[in-house]
Amino acid sequence: MKINVTKSSMPDFKEYCDEIKDLWESCWLTNMGEKHKELQRQLKAYLQAEDVDLVTNGHMALELSMQALQLTGEVITTPFTFISTTHAIVRNGLTPVFCDINRDDYTMDVSRIEQLITDKTSAIVPVHVYGNVCDVDEISRIATRYGLKVIYDAAHTFGVKYKGEGIAKFGDVSCYSFHATKVFHTIEGGAICYKDRAFGEIIGRLKDFGICDEEAVTEIGPNAKMNEFCAAMGLCNLRHVDGEIRKRKTIVERYREKLEGADGIKLPPVQKDVTSNYAYFPVVFDETRFGVGRDAVRERLAENEVGARKYFYPLTSEYSCYENKYDTKKTPVADWVSKRVLTLPLYADLDISTVDVICDLILQCGKSAV
Repeated sequence: MKINVTKSSMPDFKEYCDEIKDLWESCWLTNMGEKHKELQRQLKAYLQAEDVDLVTNGHMALELSMQALQLTGEVITTPFTFISTTHAIVRNGLTPVFCDINRDDYTMDVSRIEQLITDKTSAIVPVHVYGNVCDVDEISRIATRYGLKVIYDAAHTFGVKYKGEGIAKFGDVSCYSFHATKVFHTIEGGAICYKDRAFGEIIGRLKDFGICDEEAVTEIGPNAKMNEFCAAMGLCNLRHVDGEIRKRKTIVERYREKLEGADGIKLPPVQKDVTSNYAYFPVVFDETRFGVGRDAVRERLAENEVGARKYFYPLTSEYSCYENKYDTKKTPVADWVSKRVLTLPLYADLDISTVDVICDLILQCGKSAV
């Protein structure tokens, strides 16, 4: 059987059926029903967030947050992310200004942020990448100094903590994706974590077409409400997520054991003061030292029915929809990493023996194996 790069964690079938049974009795299937409210309550506690609202997906979490904050002009962000981050900025009529990443953990290079700030800058949109946490302390200092909003794309960091505190506590807003491929999922879904109650009231209206009451629509918004079946899946998965993360940790430790020290292979860092969720296992191949490049390794894995993903490649600034708008020479580290990174299969029930096979296939590609 083909080994995919990810596989959705699922609760026991009976558990999910038991969770949704009362929906047949209430016939309340959407519009912030009891499942929706209960998942909000539980996520608020789990993520250590001051407040939480649920939406249809992580992209709408980003897009609506920017709209609710009434951002204008330019937003400093990273091109080393999923296209959703950049699209959310552009679809709000804002101009993304791309900051390079650092070579260690692939998050925004905070030493380069201040030189990108102009009188048009209204916010910073950093991305926690692969479960790696941005330098939240320095970003907070810069944002405070220049009066900027901070919206974190936290799609990869469900359950991650920094110095014992949930990542949702940092910035003005943190946006989560609960897509089926994530560590925690609601099939499709997302969450907005925030501190300002007035902001939350706006989000509550925006995600429901901007409706204030039966006779008043005060904002122009989409339909971005999470339905009850997705919320029910979230309630089930939240009961098991800590166990799923422990299983992922075992797999990551095996990858490290097998690949550590291989010349030309850079493994993801173990960040100080960060409690990881082991969301992804990105490997960067330096072809001059390893002997072959990322693409050759990916092809070798594919020949053996192992899926691996060039994640993130290309940079969002290089997609055809943004052709000739941005200069990738201004983000050389992001460009270099994007052409060499490969995320390896990682999910809770991946067999350790399969991890060994994957690692052996990779090492057989290297210069020392020729």
